Amino acid sequence: MLGEAIRGTNTGVSAELVEDAAKRLDGLAVPTPLVESPQLNEALGMRLLFKAECLQRTGSFKFRGAYTKLSRLPVHARSSGVVAYSSGNHAQGVAAAARLLELPATIFMPGDAPAIKINNTRALGADVVFFDRNGDDRKALAQERAAETGAAIIPPFDDVDVISGQATVGLEIVRQTRRMNLDIDHVICPVGGGGLLSGISVAIKAHSPQSHLWCAEPEHYDDMVLSLNAGKRVSIAPGSPTICDSIATPQPGLITFEIIRTNVSGGFVVSDREVMSAMAVLFERLKLVAEPGGCAGFAALLQQLERFKDKTVVVVVSGGNVDRSTYSRILDAAEPLHIGFPD
Repeated sequence: MLGEAIRGTNTGVSAELVEDAAKRLDGLAVPTPLVESPQLNEALGMRLLFKAECLQRTGSFKFRGAYTKLSRLPVHARSSGVVAYSSGNHAQGVAAAARLLELPATIFMPGDAPAIKINNTRALGADVVFFDRNGDDRKALAQERAAETGAAIIPPFDDVDVISGQATVGLEIVRQTRRMNLDIDHVICPVGGGGLLSGISVAIKAHSPQSHLWCAEPEHYDDMVLSLNAGKRVSIAPGSPTICDSIATPQPGLITFEIIRTNVSGGFVVSDREVMSAMAVLFERLKLVAEPGGCAGFAALLQQLERFKDKTVVVVVSGGNVDRSTYSRILDAAEPLHIGFPD
């Protein structure tokens, strides 16, 4: 059983909620593996394990939080279905959870979202409504639809139930490393609004308080790093191009930031070029398909190799939903990394 999950905060993400989420997801969410390459470990000079949430149901961690939230809705709140807004991974998670619970779902998605995410969301039975990523207020659109229909809004990250569902990724990391007789020195996680990072930090810090957690963000969308440095939430202007669509958020969540600033040591900002190179290494050395945003944590590790030398590090690969044509172009264009792989 978890101890006191969050130190110095009063967010409502309790030990009991996280354990309850794990029970709700048992048999539904995939217990994703920790994957490693002895050759990569030797080349980088550390024990490096990848938490492969790209192998999760719907291709990302988002199913965990979405199902947890939907399954906790009271019966009267389910009667008119659910509505959500997402660039793609939360959309698929909500659609899959709604299908399992036999609830209608409407998802607001940006018109430029990757085709694989749009198609998969529709295939799971959700009604997709497009919005302009740079011109529309997606939250306001969802609130308007909810007011019209009575549907329940399922937030993408800043929600106690959603965070407790994402926290089960951290629980699995703790249990898996314990079975391997490993102590975790560092965990590096991609971050957008902070639902995954805050949840993981709750579980890791409860069981392994000496472990350090770090976040990774794309250039021009480093609102979490800026906020951690400032000690308060900072917003950035959206609209800058990035290949990391899944984590291109303008501001941390209220709840998520309260948890993260207590539990997380700091963060790193990665370029598209660094992300592309990291994606290529994951493909070539571990046969893992990671979407750009899902690979930001590994890009950060490669950027900061000296910091993590001789340590045991877990890197979260948060998603693998990338169009085939986009993925092929990225691998072809990725700059080779000068890593001394043994023969």
